[in-house]
This record gives sequence, C-alpha cells and structure tokens, in this order.
Amino acid sequence: MKKAVILLSGGLDSATILALAKQQGYVCHALSFNYGQRNGAELNAARHIAEHARVAAHKLVHIGLDSFGGSALTDTNIAVPSQLAPGIPVTYVPARNTVFLSFALGWAEVLGAADIFIGVNAVDYSGYPDCRPEFIRAFENLAGLATKAGVEGQDFKIHTPLIDLSKADIIRLGLGLGVDYVHTVSCYAADDRGRACGVCDACRLRKTGFEAAGVADPTRYA
Repeated sequence: MKKAVILLSGGLDSATILALAKQQGYVCHALSFNYGQRNGAELNAARHIAEHARVAAHKLVHIGLDSFGGSALTDTNIAVPSQLAPGIPVTYVPARNTVFLSFALGWAEVLGAADIFIGVNAVDYSGYPDCRPEFIRAFENLAGLATKAGVEGQDFKIHTPLIDLSKADIIRLGLGLGVDYVHTVSCYAADDRGRACGVCDACRLRKTGFEAAGVADPTRYA
C-alpha cells in the first residue's frame, strides 16, 4: 500500500484532504505544526481528526515562526482583521507553506513515500502566494533536486486536490467522504475551547461556504 504524508492543520480543508487520501487507498501519516500560532485549538482539532481517522502516525512538530513575527497569526501586536483589505493580508505567515512542505518532504523521504497532500486553495485562498499552482510546481521540482531519493529517480508528487475548488465544493466533497466538520477549527482567532470568532477572513470563507453548499454550519461560535 502507498504511503503519504498529509499536512493536517485541524481546519476544514486539511480534514477533507486526509479523508480523500484515505479514500484513495493511501496509508496516511499526518503532520501538524505548532509554529507559534495564536492558539492551540486547531492543534487539538488536528489530534482529534487524526485519531478518528486512525492514521498510521501523527507527528506534531514545534517550529518558532513567531520568533520572526510579521503575521497577525504569529504576532499578538498585529490585530486579526475583520475585513478584507487589498493585497496580501496580514494573516499571511512568511514562508509557512515552504517550511511545512520541507518538513513533509523530509518525513516522506524517510518513510519511502512519494506523495504529500496539502490543502492549499487558489479560489478562496485569501491572496496567499504560497497557495498558488506555480508554487506547488516549483516545490515539486525542488524535491527532485534536493533529496537523495529524488536524485536517485524518485518522483515526488505534491497533491493539491482542493486547489481549484470553491469552499462550497470542498464542503460537499468532505461530507461525501464522511467528514464531520464540527471537529474542525478554521478561525484565525479561535478561543481555547475552539470556538470561532465569526468575523475573521477564515470564518467568513467558511460561513459562506456552508451557505453556498446548502448545508447547516456546524461551527461553534464564541
């Protein structure tokens, strides 16, 4: 059976790609990060999702992106915005997906896996540059150049099954796979109990996604 590394944040998108990878027959190894984000609620959600999905392994890696700051998600001096602004938003975390994929690539090489799943989205993606198809293609090229396995002929595949889907489409896909979204946390400013603020960009996208999908929103709001 094929092994895959799944980047699991505890949010709606990552729960969906984990369910999809399992449905496709992959032996799933989930990878989550405490990167200095504002709260630990999403990590609690990731633990619950990984346990419920009975993944082969779930690793939580600690990296200190908050030591650099530069994002509303890692610097408490920068407020989480309640309205969209032009350009790349302050919730962008510098180099986050590059770092995450690098760790995933390292673990995949150790496991002898060629497949990595990440829930990036280029439709409802808030303007993040590291959620674009161009970035994913560039990282796949890097994986072939920067690893022993790649030099010896292994082709690494970064799976982005949600990249062209709307949030409503993602929700419909996940529900069809049996995902229980009540256990996911997407909010940028969730409280310690995992309750969403209801006003940040992530909450807005999630809320409108459920509305467009014609499904009751199971999100717990503060």
